[in-house]
Amino acid sequence: MALSKVNFNSLNLTPTASKTVVFNSNNNGIEAGDVGGALSLLSTVTASSSATIDFTSNIDSSYKEYEFHFINIHPATDAAEFSVQFNAAGGSGFNETIMSTIFQSIHSEDDSSESGIAYVTANDQNNGTAYQDIYLNAGNGNDECICGTLNLYNPSSTTFTKNWVSRVQGYHNADSSFEYYTDAIVDTTTAIDEVSFKFSSGNIDSGVIKLYGVS
Repeated sequence: MALSKVNFNSLNLTPTASKTVVFNSNNNGIEAGDVGGALSLLSTVTASSSATIDFTSNIDSSYKEYEFHFINIHPATDAAEFSVQFNAAGGSGFNETIMSTIFQSIHSEDDSSESGIAYVTANDQNNGTAYQDIYLNAGNGNDECICGTLNLYNPSSTTFTKNWVSRVQGYHNADSSFEYYTDAIVDTTTAIDEVSFKFSSGNIDSGVIKLYGVS
């Protein structure tokens, strides 16, 4: 059987970020296409004694899922809660209604305290409008920080409420490794287009938050 060579110049392979090669029905047969589950970096914000970190653009109908990455978030104030709130399109202020659950796992530095998953009753919300805590009592020692992710699903939907989940690990002010798992519903069918992060007390002294679109 004879082999046919492909003429590279006939292929439609315009370089595009977060794309791969896929087959199509055109005569050249190949083009750049979406990579399932690929992350496209949309925004990077670096804190520097910031009261809040607000994402007020890039959250729209372009993606069905958005993912925030928290990298070495360091509080100015010891034992502060790291939290999140949302703003609906056309709204004013980060004060959407949230119904949430939050769990924690623990292991202390001196090995005196450890536990499995425990529910944190005091920090959930039942249709509240406050910022939702996603990490509690973060340590502000020079070598202490928190890291993690938050996934927001289909924020542009005008049919469904908005689901999100977060997983944040860090150095607790009680000299322990704490990990917090939070999941919640933003109880609105209006599109969500803005997200805000802050500590319950004091500024975000340093750290980076990256926003990705998930294809």
